[in-house]
Amino acid sequence: MIREHDCIVLTSDLRDEGLQAGDVGTVVHIHGQAEAYEVEFMTLTGQTVAVATVRSSQLRAVGQHDLTHVRELAPL
Repeated sequence: MIREHDCIVLTSDLRDEGLQAGDVGTVVHIHGQAEAYEVEFMTLTGQTVAVATVRSSQLRAVGQHDLTHVRELAPL
């Protein structure tokens, strides 16, 4: 069960926001019966990159064996 303030992992790209599968975000709101989530995506220095509505089918909970990985964002 994913709750507010949980970290999640995208399972599909969100091209309009410049996000890719594997990017990690924080749930800031749950819509309805968890049909969708409002998720904030930030750089490691705390700068917000996007706040996006993400369908439950486009994310998963962070797992015990997940490893953090860094990629640089393309300039906006």
